[in-house]
Amino acid sequence: MKGYLHSMESMGTVDGPGIRTVFFLQGCPLRCKFCHNPDTQAFGEGKLTDPTEIVAKAKRFIPYHKASGGGVTFSGGEPLAQPEFLAECLALCKEAGIHTCIDTAGAGNGNYDDILSNTDLALCDIKNTTEESFRELCGGSLKRTEEFLRACERHGVDIRIRHVVIPGITDSREHLIGLKKYISAFGGIKRVELLPYHTLGVHKYAAMGRIYPLEGVPPMDAQLCGKLQKEIFEENRS
Repeated sequence: MKGYLHSMESMGTVDGPGIRTVFFLQGCPLRCKFCHNPDTQAFGEGKLTDPTEIVAKAKRFIPYHKASGGGVTFSGGEPLAQPEFLAECLALCKEAGIHTCIDTAGAGNGNYDDILSNTDLALCDIKNTTEESFRELCGGSLKRTEEFLRACERHGVDIRIRHVVIPGITDSREHLIGLKKYISAFGGIKRVELLPYHTLGVHKYAAMGRIYPLEGVPPMDAQLCGKLQKEIFEENRS
């Protein structure tokens, strides 16, 4: 089983705990208006790669993983969009004693047993909290994300929720309090990370001859984003 790899980051520090080797898989069924990696969206592109190649690359960084409490993260694109390839990569990583993490929006086909049986941590992007708002912002369906979160519960996989805070769209306290209430229905959530919206990927749209959907929306103030996270998701936490 081979799969399409977009790129690799050898020493990542923001996609899970510790120092991580991050593999960005190619292809995503969503079209998020704030996507900063539009070059990972198309299917059938990238480098056709064998899972053994993935693990061989990851093994070179095991000393850094062990020293920092890190491991391997599969991101994208949407890693769940290549389920058989992802499952085999995860299984081989676990055989090698590597901590495994997937960074996903939960936009898969619902068959997650082989994937989650070898996943230590899931970083799950909650794009929005209602079916209508999700479709407006990203296309696709929020129900797929919910199916994935339920699957993580069944498998006992730890979950970190991620949510991009976009000025004028998802930055109000009312919205974020609603997010807190929404995710309270799911078990296994260990942490919520609010990510400030940025425009670092806008140049990619121009290079691809595409119009950036959120043209004119300013970056989110990182300090305010941190303040909102502390006030809403961390204070009075037991």
